[in-house]
Amino acid sequence: MINVAVTGLNAADSPAPGVPVIRCLREHPNWNGRVIALAYDALESGVLDRSVVDSVYLIPYPKAGKTALLERLVAIHQREQIDVIIPNLDAELLNFIALEPELSKLGIRLFVPNEEQFKARIKANLPRFSEQNGIRTPQTSLVTNPSKLNISERDLPIVVKGLFYEAHVAHTVQEAFNLVHKIAATWGYPVLLQKFIDGEEYNAAAVGDGTGRMVGIACMKKLVFTEKRKGWACVSIENGSLFEFSKKIVQALKWRGAIEIEAIYSKSEDTFHIIELNPRFPAWIYLAKASGANLPYTYLQLALGEPISEIQRSRAGVVFSNYTTNLVTDLSSIGSLFTSGEVHYEKAV
Repeated sequence: MINVAVTGLNAADSPAPGVPVIRCLREHPNWNGRVIALAYDALESGVLDRSVVDSVYLIPYPKAGKTALLERLVAIHQREQIDVIIPNLDAELLNFIALEPELSKLGIRLFVPNEEQFKARIKANLPRFSEQNGIRTPQTSLVTNPSKLNISERDLPIVVKGLFYEAHVAHTVQEAFNLVHKIAATWGYPVLLQKFIDGEEYNAAAVGDGTGRMVGIACMKKLVFTEKRKGWACVSIENGSLFEFSKKIVQALKWRGAIEIEAIYSKSEDTFHIIELNPRFPAWIYLAKASGANLPYTYLQLALGEPISEIQRSRAGVVFSNYTTNLVTDLSSIGSLFTSGEVHYEKAV
């Protein structure tokens, strides 16, 4: 029996990866374990689903810092004897990375990049990383002071992005200015301005072993988009160029853990451009499992020190779509989370 703790349980209009990661683990034929949900809010929708999680614990928000997180994880570990933690949110990763040595002493395993790897792929550093490794990425500039914002008609259309989340295409100068202020008000500065690339969007989810070797990959093309350009429905594909592109990125970073590669294929240039490199599993990761590459379980094996001999690759032609469902739970379960910061569904059934 293995105890795996998972974050990122929100499953709203822009769902986090936690629930599909758990589904991938539970549906593997060799799975024999319990799932401990680590939530930031008592009303994260995934924590209400007792078919997905066994126990739920609230943890401090990332801005509280690594010390507060460690204290909470130690307390949870004393109750649950956690074997592996799978973090699934960008904003929490640096805290978990910093705590890996301490958690390892407690017997809690992580499989995450180091701080240098993590920072090499952040949006502000992508141009430097791309130039150093012969990989294309759109020209990007940082806005740190709104009074120095300079956008002209010749820059349009332009993509306006937050440092961690949110991206929109602006078609007028005024729209670009409004988006910069909107994103800054939500996520803070810097805000990124990125050259718009006219092409087709593709995504790949991959797992690297930390030595430069890619041990698993699933590729997809978006079919239906949300308002925030997230893929609501997508189809698995086989694309040799995208495979090699992703492999080159994992190798250059010597990436350790899960990564999502967002790319645009420019027909005029006949090449892929990196749009974003996300340091965790994507929300569509269940498509990987459904198309033959259970990457979360591969991640778990690596965290446990098990060897991975062959690279996992998804097959083409599997369609994935999000959908809305309804969950119900006892008010006492929500009350327990609010008052004690934990709930245990095995005991509640």
